[in-house]
Formats: sequence, structure tokens, C-alpha cells
Amino acid sequence: MSVQSGGSPMAELRRRRAELAERVAELTWDLGGLTYEMAVRDHYRLDVLAKRAAELQEADAQLGEVQRLLASAEAGVHGQCRACGAVHSRGAAFCWHCGAPLLEEARPSILAADSTAQLGSDAAS
Repeated sequence: MSVQSGGSPMAELRRRRAELAERVAELTWDLGGLTYEMAVRDHYRLDVLAKRAAELQEADAQLGEVQRLLASAEAGVHGQCRACGAVHSRGAAFCWHCGAPLLEEARPSILAADSTAQLGSDAAS
């Protein structure tokens, strides 16, 4: 999935939410129909039901994450990926869109500034 040129990350998230909501509804419908058909025939295949339920659960989890991202972005709690510009929620470690890391691994400039400040205060004492 790629962000279309000229499309905003929020528009991409809304489009993805609509796609996932449609997919979840379709999978739910199919799982219910499959269960009904198995009940009518009095022949349950739990492996088939479990596989379909897992597929539904995965799509529902993806939908929940996209909805959480949208709610966070609309509430003003978000950032943008430096690599692709997609919005992300607070505390996200990787971009949902491109997989780029969102957190810096080390911040030597902050550590250096703290140690320099410490040395300066020790010298003044």
C-alpha cells in the first residue's frame, strides 16, 4: 500500500478504514453463513471455522488500529513519519505505512548537553 501523490495521510487512513470496515463486514457475514450451513448439515468443521475466525480477528484488529490512529490524529495526539509523512499515534515505534522506525535509538546531543551542564556546575562550585 502506498500513499498516492497529492493524497494526505489522513485521507489514506480514512480510505483504509473504509476498506477494512467493508472487509470485516464481509468476513462476519461469511463466517455466519458458513456456521449456519454447517449447523443445517449437522457437520461442523472446527478447523475451517477457526481459520475463518482468525482471518476475521486479524482484519478487525487492523481496523481497530486504523480507527485508533484516526481518533488520535483528530484529537491532535499524533506525529508524522519522517520517511513517508503518514500520521502515527503517540508512542508508536514504527510507521504503520512504511515500517520506518519513529523513535531515535540514542540522543547523544542531549546526553552531551547534560554532561556539559554538569561539568559547568561542578566547576562553579
